[in-house]
Amino acid sequence: MDFDIFLSIAQTPVDGITPDENTMYSNFFEQLESADSLGFGTAWVAQAHLSTETQKNNKQPVVPHWQGEVGLCTDFFQLAHLMFARTKNIEVGSAVMSLLTHGGPVGIAERVGAFLALHGMNKDEKRKLRIGFSAGRFEFMARPYGIVPRDIVEEAAWPALRGQIFGEACEIFLKLLNGEIVNSDNIRKTILTRSNFRSDEDWQSVQEAVMNRDSLSQAPDEIRIPNRYIFEDIKNIPQSWNRELLDLILGSHDPHLQKEVNKIRPVKVFNLSITPPEVIEATHERMTTHFNSKGGKWERNYMPRTLMVFLNDEPNLSDSEKTEAAKQEAKESLSSYWGALEGTIDPNKVSKAADNSVIGNVEEVAKQIADRFHPNDCIMTWFDFFNHDSPRVIRNMEAFMNKVVPRVKELIK
Repeated sequence: MDFDIFLSIAQTPVDGITPDENTMYSNFFEQLESADSLGFGTAWVAQAHLSTETQKNNKQPVVPHWQGEVGLCTDFFQLAHLMFARTKNIEVGSAVMSLLTHGGPVGIAERVGAFLALHGMNKDEKRKLRIGFSAGRFEFMARPYGIVPRDIVEEAAWPALRGQIFGEACEIFLKLLNGEIVNSDNIRKTILTRSNFRSDEDWQSVQEAVMNRDSLSQAPDEIRIPNRYIFEDIKNIPQSWNRELLDLILGSHDPHLQKEVNKIRPVKVFNLSITPPEVIEATHERMTTHFNSKGGKWERNYMPRTLMVFLNDEPNLSDSEKTEAAKQEAKESLSSYWGALEGTIDPNKVSKAADNSVIGNVEEVAKQIADRFHPNDCIMTWFDFFNHDSPRVIRNMEAFMNKVVPRVKELIK
């Protein structure tokens, strides 16, 4: 079993106190350096864009209940250079980067290549840059970059269409990373049909919009949507960077998209934080067949599993007191989190979701992990979840790696 760490840099109030930005970054680097010395495999950093607080004043706020800023990493590549410079062994990953912001797939592919050209100048460098990428959970972050409906048809189709735009962006992004010459004429076309929508009513509203727009007398069975990204031949520079230093992970559980991206190059998959167990196992089965052969055989640890860790191993407490303290900490943090995300996640997904946290003292947390995870899984542990007490976060990390992980290994033998 592999153990990574997720670092959110979420500037949110806890007990009425919100740390300033400098404190948030200082906490982040303290925890990163500790994670490196403790032996975590990859430090995954949340990426966010634009002020969450400011968007609450918009006509249609995406996260109206979120307090503070969802994350302070707005430029993963700048942060990643510092992360590599301040550590010795740990790899660095984005969890996850939106392909629809910061210039879209062309600009982001160019920055990946530029980063790795510099990172790889040291011929002894083996640590990978691990790019987790998605459409982005918070839609308001992509709107200023032009990811908005262009007419009444796109407006009616938007919930389904946004995923198709991401699919188009993925193809452009991956082909540019391959070093290919790319032209939008040769990129996938978006054709919407009933299968793209959750209900007949949703599909009918789009059909009615296209009939109105195009003065049609009959509802079409398919609707063609013009490309979002339009350009002639392009190819990224620099070109000769070491592609062995790049690892790509898709932040989507769309089965079709998982297959399509792996036709271009090897792309692994993120386990999103509320993914049900049956979806996780179906993904492993699918990727066993469809993972790009250039990446070798599919392994379970290619899909990091998000896990919130509420561990209490504080001194001068009995085991039962540690358990109760951990439960209270978890209750307070989780209620704040789900309350902040109210209206942004499908309630059906939440109700069917796997429990994505472990709670208790060392022995209890170890048993929960051993019981619930496959011995070959990769666990992406989350310790700074609504917790700005950096020394305490680091103590939890130390207890986890020094006590929980050895116990997990004993339990799964």
